[in-house]
Amino acid sequence: MANKQIGVIGAGKCDESIAIIAEEVGREIAKRGAVLICGGLGGVMQAAARGAKEEDGTTIGILPGSRREDANPYIDIAILSAMGHARNAIIAQSCDALIAIDGKYGTLSEIALSLKMGKTVVVLESKWEIKGTRVAKDAKEAVEMLFEDKQ
Repeated sequence: MANKQIGVIGAGKCDESIAIIAEEVGREIAKRGAVLICGGLGGVMQAAARGAKEEDGTTIGILPGSRREDANPYIDIAILSAMGHARNAIIAQSCDALIAIDGKYGTLSEIALSLKMGKTVVVLESKWEIKGTRVAKDAKEAVEMLFEDKQ
């Protein structure tokens, strides 16, 4: 069976405290041999990908546009969707489970799509209480929740 693919979603711009959490999530995903999937741009996406690369993990960025060079420098495989926000559906469909860190309405749409698709969604630093999501207290717990599930 192929490596588990874990989606990490969150805002394209974030403060340092959120970036630190996202980096730790990326490291924990890579330590378990899973592939990190994200939107490929900045903020939470870049921090998570950076963390995964620190542990020699593999990163995939599903970009909203049609320019590979828009991907953050920690993306190994850039998938060009040319779909704008609609690419959120591709991210949700491509991952086995999802970790949402902070975020705004784009993140909310990815959470909703993932839940609709029957995926496990773990949230960290969320502004919303969303039925069906699991709340983690830190990065390590968030990743552990995904690996204790039988997916």
